[in-house]
Amino acid sequence: MMTGNIDGKIMIRRWLVTFKPFRIFVVGIGFFSLCFLMTSLGGQFSAKRLGDSPFTIRTEVMGGVESRGVLRKISDMLEVILKRMDSLSKLDNSTTSDTRRLDELSSAINRFQPAGLVERIQAIAQNVSNMAVRVEQILQNSMAAGRVRDGSSGQCEVPRDPRYPDCPGKVDWMRARWTSDPCYAFYGVDGSDCSFLIYLSEVEWFCPPLAWRNHSSPPTVHTHTRQTATTKRQAAFRTDLSSLLDLVGTGKESLSFMKRRMRRLASQWGTAAQRLHAKLRQRWREQKKILVHVGFLTEESGDVFSPKVLKGGPLGEMVQWADILTALHVLGHNLKISMSVKELQGFLGVPPGRGSCPLTGPLPFDLIYTDYHGMQQMKQHMGLSLKRHKCHIRVIDTFGTEPAYNHEDYATLHGYRTNWGYWNLNSRQYMTMFPHTPDNSFMGFVSEELNDTEKSSIMQNKVNNMAVVYGKEASMWKLQQGKEGFLQILHRYMEVHGTVYYETQRPPEVPAYVKNHGLLPQHELQTLLRKAKLFIGFGFPYEGPAPLEAIANGCIYLQPKFHPPHSSLNHEFFRGKPTSREVSSQHPYAEQYIGRPHVMTVDYNNSQEFDSAIREIMSTKVEPYLPYEYTCEGMLERVHAYIQHQDFCTPEAPFPPANSSSSKLGLSSPASPGPQFFLLPNSSALTWAPNANAPLAWPPLSSLRLLASQEGQSCVEACQRANLVCEPALFRFVNNKEALRGLEVQCEVVEAEVNHVFPAFSVLRRECGLQKDPLLYSCAGLSPKYRRLCPCRDYRRGQVALCRDCL
Repeated sequence: MMTGNIDGKIMIRRWLVTFKPFRIFVVGIGFFSLCFLMTSLGGQFSAKRLGDSPFTIRTEVMGGVESRGVLRKISDMLEVILKRMDSLSKLDNSTTSDTRRLDELSSAINRFQPAGLVERIQAIAQNVSNMAVRVEQILQNSMAAGRVRDGSSGQCEVPRDPRYPDCPGKVDWMRARWTSDPCYAFYGVDGSDCSFLIYLSEVEWFCPPLAWRNHSSPPTVHTHTRQTATTKRQAAFRTDLSSLLDLVGTGKESLSFMKRRMRRLASQWGTAAQRLHAKLRQRWREQKKILVHVGFLTEESGDVFSPKVLKGGPLGEMVQWADILTALHVLGHNLKISMSVKELQGFLGVPPGRGSCPLTGPLPFDLIYTDYHGMQQMKQHMGLSLKRHKCHIRVIDTFGTEPAYNHEDYATLHGYRTNWGYWNLNSRQYMTMFPHTPDNSFMGFVSEELNDTEKSSIMQNKVNNMAVVYGKEASMWKLQQGKEGFLQILHRYMEVHGTVYYETQRPPEVPAYVKNHGLLPQHELQTLLRKAKLFIGFGFPYEGPAPLEAIANGCIYLQPKFHPPHSSLNHEFFRGKPTSREVSSQHPYAEQYIGRPHVMTVDYNNSQEFDSAIREIMSTKVEPYLPYEYTCEGMLERVHAYIQHQDFCTPEAPFPPANSSSSKLGLSSPASPGPQFFLLPNSSALTWAPNANAPLAWPPLSSLRLLASQEGQSCVEACQRANLVCEPALFRFVNNKEALRGLEVQCEVVEAEVNHVFPAFSVLRRECGLQKDPLLYSCAGLSPKYRRLCPCRDYRRGQVALCRDCL
């Protein structure tokens, strides 16, 4: 049998040698000869094109005008067969089945002995597809058999290993769909079961490692911990922004806007860096490798913002992204910036294809900052890798995402599913523009800070009867929305100015008495605000940066109060957003954290209240004011703390510890040896007992203040009423029986459930519930049936995101 195999190979070789000159002759044949030959053929036949996937695409070639390239196509096809035959001839002795197939192929080749040029070409045209398929089959089977002989004594059977229950199903899927994405071929999949098992055990992790494979190289890393051979480097503060400006790039008006902002605030960032450096006292800071992917500015997401930069469109997101980039650069981290999906793929090392295959090896970044558009793009192009690496991601989320909306299964079952949530992240991985809900991390942005000389000049040059309206788009001025009344009152007392965008004529929605300056560059808007006494909002847009800039330039900000509060239940703007938050005014942060005399919130539908507010504003003197957390130093301090202390990749140890005897005690038991809480003097809050062991945590347990809310009250509100902030990171320390005992709660039943209002208790039913899923720890959750256990904390003056000992 071995002799027959060798003879088959020799026959193939002889045929190929004989055919090479003919191939060269065909390529060189002239046009008229070609026409003659095609006329003689007088029919149609199939051919394959070199460059297509071999033996998978059929092209119908007709006689006549299209015939010029026919012989070239045949020649190209023969070239493919030649290469396949070369590979086949190099294989070692094959099986009996392969020998028989080689003999059959040899016999088929013999049928193509010279009979006449036209007849030979016609025969080739009729049989080449079948030959090609059979050669391909022989080649694949022989290579598969060779792989098996190299590493094992049997065929590549699909393992039935209880540790890998998904393996058989994944192999079946690969058999049917492996050609659906080119990335599988990139990793060596060729349609054989052996290649499926190699891929599923070494690239993905659904099948066990194959014993006959060479495992001398380190396996793919599939843990959450980023492993790197490089040594850690210390981050050094930067004051020069030139390299950052180069990284941002050009080509879009949105990028030009961001770079102008960076240049304008460069000196303030430099001063802030020096202050924070002194405050940290040369404390070691690790330099992180950070990817910033601005998804909403990519062409793939539509980039609706860039064309509107010069037409009064929203700039809040671009302001925030510019400041995030600057903060990360100034803090000394190693940045890569992506503004397209192609750049994203290149930076992450995504294999070519449609995103079905995961990344191999460790993630090349410690942190990835992106937005919801970027998350969708990463899901599409990272495949399974997104789930594995999502602990490194930080999502810049303007309005916030509450835990009930973030937990995919829970949101689907309980009616919280929206178009934006359901990513199953730790809720603190979402980073907001304002401190809407402490479930998320407050990222923020900066406003320009004035020195004492500038403040004095502004107060001397204020025009007492000058008001600037917050509204760059003409649609915000539509009088049919009920604005005529309060605008007339305002006009009675003050000169009204606008900065409304228009192209060829005055926007018809703007009243004739309004002095409209058109859309102003930032420095001209600053000049206007420094003269004005009042900055007045119409109720939209919600929570933008402009009110803070106006207050920082010495304006009083007047805004409408909402009755009832706006939310996803009653207002179209919030419908579909992953939050149940109720917005009581146009700018809740300004109302709650700044307040009078800089901010006045009144009912615009009450003409007497509005009239009184205008007269009070005209008689009130205020200095320019900027909250510390919106200064460059405040933002640097906050971002530094997040980068150094927030770690969502290291699994948190269970608490109380599994071996703790306290975990087995009922509430009626005497004092347990586990963690204890004690009542603060003159307070209803509990704190961590100083003699109890305090596990490592950030924020530290010394900042914890445990409260019980009222029925129907969220922990956000319960903590605020105690002048504290709800801290979701501390829920795991109060989600236990010891905390219930410390609050003297009487429980007949204690159960652990998946519920976004737990831990909580019902006084009426004497039932207590503990949280079963940490992703649902929620400061925002509330229920009229339960009083909640609320882990509150203290906070730094002017920096609500950080506790007193958090820096």
